[in-house]
Amino acid sequence: MESALKFSETHEWSLDNGDGTITMGISNQAQGFLGDIVFVDLPEVGDEVEAGETFSLVESVKGASDLYAPVSGEIVEINEELEGGPEIINESPYSAGWIVKIKMSDESELNDLLSNEDYQVANEEDED
Repeated sequence: MESALKFSETHEWSLDNGDGTITMGISNQAQGFLGDIVFVDLPEVGDEVEAGETFSLVESVKGASDLYAPVSGEIVEINEELEGGPEIINESPYSAGWIVKIKMSDESELNDLLSNEDYQVANEEDED
């Protein structure tokens, strides 16, 4: 599944659902860096987001980290499971730990995101 994902430089992943929406979460690297996630500030369904702009945050035992929208559009669904169990992100960042679904206002913005391979290379460079 990871091969179908696109990534932002700020460690959010996006999965094109093929219907004009994406599912979004944070990468395995991000959840690993954050440590145990204790809270997710979920946006409201209907909120508008802009690509590259902060729209929410994740809190962990180590601190808080902003979430940035990978694409512009409208929040059409939130993962309500995270309200009672934010640690799902640590356990399953690419499936059960998704955060929001966004109806894209400009699908071409997906082209600005990194492939899984490019994301992995970029993170290796960050570690050097």
